[in-house]
Amino acid sequence: MNALTIDVEDWYHCLEPDPAQWHRFEDRITGAVRRTLDVLEPSGTKATFFVLGHVADRHPELVAELHALGHEIASHGQEHRFVYQQTPAEFESDVSRNVSTLSAIIGAPVRGYRAPCFSITRQSLWALPILKKLGMAYDSSIFPVVNHRYGIPDAPRFAYDALEGLREWPVSTFRLAGINLPFAGGAYFRLLPYALVRGMFKRLNDRGEPVMFYLHPWELDPGHPRIPLPVALRFRHYHGLAKTAGRLGRLIDEFPFSTVRAILNQ
Repeated sequence: MNALTIDVEDWYHCLEPDPAQWHRFEDRITGAVRRTLDVLEPSGTKATFFVLGHVADRHPELVAELHALGHEIASHGQEHRFVYQQTPAEFESDVSRNVSTLSAIIGAPVRGYRAPCFSITRQSLWALPILKKLGMAYDSSIFPVVNHRYGIPDAPRFAYDALEGLREWPVSTFRLAGINLPFAGGAYFRLLPYALVRGMFKRLNDRGEPVMFYLHPWELDPGHPRIPLPVALRFRHYHGLAKTAGRLGRLIDEFPFSTVRAILNQ
């Protein structure tokens, strides 16, 4: 069983770092989440939705609906700030506020967390004890890859105990020639040939290793606004959006998925 995770943030949250400017952008998250649900519902697939606090504050009914449908609600922090750009006190306040909001909406504890842009790195490992203090049972923020914004390349590739009582389950990579290759979600899923992604999935599953896979709702919303961006960022953000829903549906048809909590509880 593989973990299907959705980072619930709108199309602009990863492009504009200043929350004071977010009111300038079109709010499209509800439609994007519903498109995601349209892909999941025919098979009855359940996912873990890591919900950004800004989304929960504006659309509590959306969070409640996801919970009522049997999906897991987890934390993506309050504001889309990199962990390593915060102080420990700021980080604790950010996550605590988000967890409190989500718990109040769904009437149940929130036990999982993923940092914006996987920003728990060597410089911000101090965040793990704070997550445990806030009641998290698992984290999915340490990406074992080389990337200019995130990553601990030599971190374990599969689920492990980061601290006693705190499980770390990183987004999956495929080991080739001594390098961890990312493939399981986001721009990697949109940019790589589907056959290659499928082959990596199958190889890991054949070895008995579940895949941790992620997407954002805006990646299933090809109609979201185009704004001026640097060339590389524009390509990474907008390329392949029209095919994402179809690819996700095909992946769900070919491989079994469930929530993070359900798999870890097993």
